[in-house]
Amino acid sequence: MSDFTLDSDAARLWTLLFQLVLDGEKRVAALLHAHGLTTPQFYVLKTLIEHEGQIPIGQIAQLHSLTNATMTGLVSRLEAVGLVRREQNAADRRSVTVILTADGHQRFADVQNDLTGQLKGLLALLPEDERQRLMDDLARYVGMILGATVPA
Repeated sequence: MSDFTLDSDAARLWTLLFQLVLDGEKRVAALLHAHGLTTPQFYVLKTLIEHEGQIPIGQIAQLHSLTNATMTGLVSRLEAVGLVRREQNAADRRSVTVILTADGHQRFADVQNDLTGQLKGLLALLPEDERQRLMDDLARYVGMILGATVPA
């Protein structure tokens, strides 16, 4: 493969990935808006799901590289609409645990179901053999990226 072809392929891949990410962000933001959520609020709910429904607020902030003050605002807005509640740690009164409510769990599930439905609609446009090839190629690409070490 020539350097020209590799350069051309790299530029094309970058363009395609950038278009995919931008379009995906717009679609997800619109879907979240329809569910009354912002992207950061959704990620807080996702983090709670991943931590069995409860986690200290400081740990959520750390996981998302946000300040405690920013996370407090996010959690306050989620609490105001009943998707989470806060509980002070009895052993350490400075520590606050965020707990996912039943409504918060349901809202997260509703968003996930809608996202999955949109993806199924998109994938249904492809014949099964093309869909499998696409999925295999994407899995291989993700594996390459996650396993790759790029020299500085």
